[in-house]
Amino acid sequence: MKKILAIAFAAMMLISCFAGCAKEEKETIVVGYTIYEPMNYLDDNGKLVGFDTELAKAVFEGLGYNVLFKEIEWSAKYTDLASKNINCIWNGFTCNVADDDDGIQSAEKVDFSYNYMENRQVVVVKKNSGITKAADLSGKQGAAESGSAGETYGKSFEGATIKGFLKQTDCLFEVKSGTAAFCVLDAQLAKSYCGKGDYADLQIVDDLSSDVEYYAIGFEKGSELTAKVNEQLEKLAADGTIAKLAEKYGVANTAITDFSDQK
Repeated sequence: MKKILAIAFAAMMLISCFAGCAKEEKETIVVGYTIYEPMNYLDDNGKLVGFDTELAKAVFEGLGYNVLFKEIEWSAKYTDLASKNINCIWNGFTCNVADDDDGIQSAEKVDFSYNYMENRQVVVVKKNSGITKAADLSGKQGAAESGSAGETYGKSFEGATIKGFLKQTDCLFEVKSGTAAFCVLDAQLAKSYCGKGDYADLQIVDDLSSDVEYYAIGFEKGSELTAKVNEQLEKLAADGTIAKLAEKYGVANTAITDFSDQK
């Protein structure tokens, strides 16, 4: 009888343990991103780092979620979100422009968080190109990431031709190699590359920059995550986390650390 009771007690303890472990399991949030320095990129050890990377971790871990980062093709971001391959798009996602493919505002396709950073589209050329104004782009081949705000802005230059590429960094290489006369990129990325290393001979044409844009995090329409993330962004702004990350990744002049006017 004692042996039976012992076995029963052991079984109850095992069930209790499994139940407790199940309760402690955290839901995983999948963040869709592309390689984009200083937002999401690989350091010298192959570790994913960046302003968006660290901020996403801080937000979702603060909400009690595990975080998994999944590299996506930017042109397929809406499909990935709708098919639940990812739970959000967090990668320098411009929220206040229309998409080039159909002219529909991004905000009509996804729910956006608070704006958390300012950005512009900039034109990058070789230093000896002679390109200084919009008229100089007429008749020339340009490059931009497919489905991006850069592609939309690039096509606004009369007489210029824009070819779409998988990544923004691909566009830099096109200019570097001479197969494109210019490319249109997010200012945050362009500033990280132009005039440095392999791209020392490239520069931004300041007079051709777009009006101010804003980055926000994209969620499925009606997602409960939007409000939760906004609340966490407010907390991380209040405790100085966002300001510290902005300083760390060189975006202190463009990161937004006060969301009171967006409520």
